[in-house]
Formats: sequence, C-alpha cells, structure tokens
Amino acid sequence: MRWLIIVALFALAACDVAAPSPQVQPRPKSDVTRLSDQDARTRAGIAARQFVAVVETVEPVAERECRRMVPGANCDFQIVVDDRPGQPPNAFQTVDRNGRPILAFNLALIASVQNADELAFVMGHEAAHHVLGHLGRTQQNAAVGAVILSGLVALGGADAATVQSAEQIGASLGARTYSKEFELEADRLGTVITARAGYNPVRGALFFDRIPDPGNRFLGTHPPNAARMEIVRRTAAGL
Repeated sequence: MRWLIIVALFALAACDVAAPSPQVQPRPKSDVTRLSDQDARTRAGIAARQFVAVVETVEPVAERECRRMVPGANCDFQIVVDDRPGQPPNAFQTVDRNGRPILAFNLALIASVQNADELAFVMGHEAAHHVLGHLGRTQQNAAVGAVILSGLVALGGADAATVQSAEQIGASLGARTYSKEFELEADRLGTVITARAGYNPVRGALFFDRIPDPGNRFLGTHPPNAARMEIVRRTAAGL
C-alpha cells in the first residue's frame, strides 16, 4: 500500500479566528491573530495525525477483505488526498489506468469528521465499493442504458443530434439504476471492514446525521440516511 498527501494539512482551519471573551481584557489584534493561527495549526495537526492513523489501520483490513472476497483482484489500495480549497466534504473510489484502486478524500472531509470512527467508516465504505465491483457494474449499466435509449430514439426516426443526446441521457439513467442498492451494499461491507479494523461503525455512521438527507427520490443516487443507519446497525449487531 502506498498513499499520498498532496498538500500539508496545516491549512485545514487557517481561517478560524477566536473572538476574545467579553469577561477578559481583549488582547491586541496581533496577539489574537497569532493565537488563532497556532490554534489552527494545532487542530490541523491533530486531523493529519488522525488521518494517517486511520489509513494505516483500515487499509490493511480492506486489502485482506478484498483478497478474501475477490481472489485475483487488484487490492493494492492507494490513498490520495485532494488538496483543492473551497470544495465540499467528499470521498470517492476510482481506479487508475492500470486498474489499481484509489480511495480519494479531500481536505474538507478530513476536517469535518468528529472522530476516528467516522473517518474509518467512510474509508471502509469507499473501499467496499471497489471490493464489490460497483464501479464496473455502474459503467456497464450506463452502457446498457445508452444503447437502449439511443436505439429506441433512432427507431423513431430522430436525427443524429437527438440520438446522441438520448445516448447521454440513457447512460445517466442506467448509471443510477442500482446506485442506491450499491450504497447500501457498501455500507454493509464497510461496517465489517470498520469493525475488523478496531473502530466502532455505528458511531462512525453518525456522520450521516450531519449531511443532507437525500430522502427516497426517484432515480436518486443515494438512499435515505435512515436506511443507511439501519443497515449499519443490523450488520454491526450480527458481527
């Protein structure tokens, strides 16, 4: 396993300025700025150490589960940090051109977790997507959707531009077909990976309480948060 941090994590809370207490004589502005900078560096350092510790603990477990469940698969996870500023918290799984699985996290997500359990659960969830082959299955569903919708439109006598547009729409619809099921499957296996790495998956899944609930929208990409928590609790109870 190799992992890469693209930028120093001390930039995580650089804009957090502490206001002086009204009961205390305010310090000069330069002192307040100096203290807040130190506080930002301290908290960023804690986040960085927590991330490193979780990577070193969870990745080997995810690799073992991958090799156990999918013998012969590429289970050599590479962990990457997206250092672009101003991004909403996000993590995702992909593969490089050689098929090596990549787990990517941005700085906003690393800073937003409240404890190591949450970070471990997110990491286990993303690793589970690879183990379960969700990326390839999504691409296959997208290809099928593109062929079917564009073919139907072509049969109706549409011009080339309309057929091309239908192909793009069909690919999007196809990719969403089983996305909710894929997320729940990844939550289930992610719970196992998190627990076997020594973290509390139920506590980790409380991360869902702080993200928008997608509800049960038609053709939505993620299931309701309550359904995800239920999967985690049931899986953890059975371990």
